[in-house]
Amino acid sequence: MPRVRSGLDVLVADGFAVLRGLRVGVVTHPAAVDAQLRHIIELLATAPGVKLVSVFGPEHGLLGQAQDLISVAAHKTEQILAHSLYGTTAESLHPTAEQLAGLDALVIDLQDVGARYYTFQATMRYCLQAALPRGMKVFVLDRPNPLGGVVVEGPALRQGFESFVGAHDLATRHGLTVGELALLYQHELGLDRGELRVVSCEGWRRSQYFDETGLPWVLPSPNMPTLDTAVVYPGQCLIEGTNLSEGRGTTRPFELCGAPWLDAARLAQRMNDEKLPGVRFRAAWFRPTFQKHAGQDCSGVQLHVTDRAAFQSVRTSVALLATMREMSGDKFAWRTEPYEFVKDPIAIDLLFGSARERLGLEAGKPWRALTADWAKEEEAFQQRRHTALLYD
Repeated sequence: MPRVRSGLDVLVADGFAVLRGLRVGVVTHPAAVDAQLRHIIELLATAPGVKLVSVFGPEHGLLGQAQDLISVAAHKTEQILAHSLYGTTAESLHPTAEQLAGLDALVIDLQDVGARYYTFQATMRYCLQAALPRGMKVFVLDRPNPLGGVVVEGPALRQGFESFVGAHDLATRHGLTVGELALLYQHELGLDRGELRVVSCEGWRRSQYFDETGLPWVLPSPNMPTLDTAVVYPGQCLIEGTNLSEGRGTTRPFELCGAPWLDAARLAQRMNDEKLPGVRFRAAWFRPTFQKHAGQDCSGVQLHVTDRAAFQSVRTSVALLATMREMSGDKFAWRTEPYEFVKDPIAIDLLFGSARERLGLEAGKPWRALTADWAKEEEAFQQRRHTALLYD
């Protein structure tokens, strides 16, 4: 048996008592399974005294089949209406009054991976903002943060740079569970109507990574196949804001990165010379099957994390981004097409949470100087999040 029980496992063990007599909608995706790999929709559909009325799918869809930035349509299955919370407009990210009508409660069960720009927690925030002011009950079934809950890393989000990848001012690696994020959002957004209840995990400690919980890993999105992916993701997702490949279209997304014009051996040597904690870089060649540089041979590196307690994902990727940008010369470009329904600011500024880091890179500022201001911002977020912590 797992050493840790998720919020869903706790709910199942209690016979769904808190939901009896309620008409519920559930916000979920394929990773919302119990320890026996039974999905929450299957469990709620047969739960005694619970009326499952509708389901809501986030980015990548209820079935988890859609790639990033791909809209997902609503559909009806077995008399249950399935709403999409990732359509073709920014408005589609928010549940509507019509979709919530007739529901007593929303149940939210989403596996996050501990990074501000992983959009499931933004979907949860929008659901809280829609449901609680209506006087609804919201139950957040908590799950462990795969990266643990101790480390906080990355810059603050500045006003004017809010988006689906920056819905709230969090550190890039925030170190919170979805339940703790829900409590933080309730407090900082002043959501004092309705009822928010977090069904906490049992047995989880903040120091634990996901592979120490005994729970099954189900990929929460198409390009998050393993815990190794999640460990590098808080930094490596920054490469989405460039014309470099972040490894999508390979079997090691985010662990691999590069471009057709880079010198893999030289890049690996330069990065290893930085002597960054907890990571080594291996020269690598890959051919993405889709997205950036699809069908082209790319040269770059694979990140091999040797000590995840020491590894600093966001700082590591800023160093890597600065080096790849310098080595690319005129071939490097920032991504300028609309990103998560926003055209201005551009993607890299939305991911960083401001234009500060991009402008510093463009000015040739060394990456260590570029990240020097983060320490005080990380400490400020540590203080802000303190009242939302549920686990030791």
